[in-house]
Amino acid sequence: MNWHCSNEHFTVEEFVRANCEYPGDWDGEVEKIVTTDDMVITATRVYPKDRSASFHVTSFIKLKDDKIVAMDEYWADDGEAPKWRQDMKIGRKI
Repeated sequence: MNWHCSNEHFTVEEFVRANCEYPGDWDGEVEKIVTTDDMVITATRVYPKDRSASFHVTSFIKLKDDKIVAMDEYWADDGEAPKWRQDMKIGRKI
């Protein structure tokens, strides 16, 4: 299991422990799932139950014989576009 944004690699046991012992009360919702023969790709929104923050994670889950053999995740903070892009008056809210 790889968390690329923080340059961390976990064993299965470490990954489960990191998620089970993460501080606070969290919730989330899977927004999109794409599947291929040997991969599942998910886009998920994750947030503390008090909704004081919001994050998105994209997960690439590699399968072999219907079992997970590898997972790469990319995390991002949700928030406003940076000021320099707002000043350009490009883009719009999704």
